[in-house]
Amino acid sequence: MNEEANQTKRKITIKDILLLQGIIVIYTMSGVAAKFASANEFLSFRFILFYGIEICILGVYALLWQQIIKRFDLSIAYANRSIALLWSMVWAAVFFHEGITVQNIIGVLIVLAGTIVVNSDGN
Repeated sequence: MNEEANQTKRKITIKDILLLQGIIVIYTMSGVAAKFASANEFLSFRFILFYGIEICILGVYALLWQQIIKRFDLSIAYANRSIALLWSMVWAAVFFHEGITVQNIIGVLIVLAGTIVVNSDGN
């Protein structure tokens, strides 16, 4: 039965990986919206606006995530979610002008290396 399951799984393409990464980018944008919401007075118009944007982003992400995990083993999909650390660091620098330290870069490189190892098929 395990052989049957392996034969019915289709090969993961670069397009699949890019689609997964796009969905992860969408997910990380919810954090950006949350940070913008937190900069405003609680229940002000701008707070509610950014909080609403965050909820919409998370809704879109949930729907897309359900579709993408059909294409991947769950362990592979979740390992790729760790790339959210990279995108979060990029958004912190771009939108909020936060600094990126050497430790941040080393940490993200370690995560990237781990993701590559998990995604490799052992060949």
